[in-house]
Amino acid sequence: MKLLRFLLSVVLVSVSAAAFAQEAHKSDAHKSSTAPVQSDAQKSFAKLKTLAGTWEGRGTTTPPVPDMPDIMQVDLQVASSGNVLKHEMMGKGTSANKDADHPVTMLYLDGDRLLLTHYCDAGNRPRMAARVSPDCNKVEFDFVDLSGGNQHGHMDHAVFTIIDANHHTEDWTYLMPGDKPMYAHIDLQRVNQQTASAH
Repeated sequence: MKLLRFLLSVVLVSVSAAAFAQEAHKSDAHKSSTAPVQSDAQKSFAKLKTLAGTWEGRGTTTPPVPDMPDIMQVDLQVASSGNVLKHEMMGKGTSANKDADHPVTMLYLDGDRLLLTHYCDAGNRPRMAARVSPDCNKVEFDFVDLSGGNQHGHMDHAVFTIIDANHHTEDWTYLMPGDKPMYAHIDLQRVNQQTASAH
């Protein structure tokens, strides 16, 4: 009788241990299968944030702009605890004071969308939404809406193409009055990397 009780208790302990192990395995499997999956917008935003730093390169416009600087400088900075990428463009050697012509663009996630708001020298703020390539090396932004006046035209389209860690291009389309497009292409090389993100 004692032997029977002993065997029964061994069997119960073994069954309990097996059941516990199986539940623990299911729980671990459930945790790994419910790990958050990044959306295309999140992947693209993460890729664009790798551009943080200072860039310089030649720009061309169609039609040509006679007083365009020979070398353009683009500063990209991750800010607000990683929630925004600030893009600032100016001619090389231009001081970033309040009177300088240097548009500022903010890139950020809004739900499942990657958006761009361009604070233009024309005094308006076009907003654009991203389309991405499968590898996230090309992010194209299409016009969504505009805040502010449109008497001088507005930025309508932007494309960021990442060639490698130290080389990317930017293409911007500006709609002049009468919806006449002006295209700008800038081929940029990294000057330095951002050392710390702003919060």
